[in-house]
Amino acid sequence: MVQQPLPASDAALSPRPSSVDVVLGSKVEPWLTATLERISRGERSLNSAFQHRTYLSETVSSPGAIWTLTSLMLPTTPESGLKRDADNPLVEAIMNYEMVYVEAYIVHIDMFWRNEVTYQLTKDTIDALVEYHKEIHCVDTKADTYDFIGKEQQCKKLHDDFVQDINKFVFRTHVTALEGLEEEGAGELLCGKSDKVKAKISSLMKPLEPPLPSYDERAFEGCAFLPPGQNIC
Repeated sequence: MVQQPLPASDAALSPRPSSVDVVLGSKVEPWLTATLERISRGERSLNSAFQHRTYLSETVSSPGAIWTLTSLMLPTTPESGLKRDADNPLVEAIMNYEMVYVEAYIVHIDMFWRNEVTYQLTKDTIDALVEYHKEIHCVDTKADTYDFIGKEQQCKKLHDDFVQDINKFVFRTHVTALEGLEEEGAGELLCGKSDKVKAKISSLMKPLEPPLPSYDERAFEGCAFLPPGQNIC
């Protein structure tokens, strides 16, 4: 029976497969043949759909088959610790920011039912994003939010939720992304697909949401303060 892609939650919680499952129909797209011929340098026979599927699975299952999905320019310290250089913005950026490459491996290829390829983040990428969220994002969002009861607990939950979300993170895109395939199964997303990954990860970096002021607090804010006994709202 032809296997369907795993749901996002199941795929993300399982370890990297030793062999990537490739679902391929009897008809092979010319662009896939051209891509596999390019990376094999003509050393593999690609005369049937079975040979295409076997070679593609072997290639993306290799240990070095790590894809760069996108890159993020992230601050290396909370905003309060940023070094300023108004005379040279480039130097300021170099001192305060670093490029983090979001890397992933392929966990499933479906070229029959859904025409999509599914990626899962590497452990190194997950660890780097978790550290950034804890040490920088959470510190900044706390500093930018007024104090309220339960602020520390909400910040802890904010981070715990991010850890869960980033560990479950998968990215699905059209199978033509495989045109970016390189030797040993590595690759890079092309044609603007990396922007979608960047937006999806950025959406997980959420702010604190303090409770709205109560009616009494809003009324208190509108009071005009006069000498004792004469205050009116």
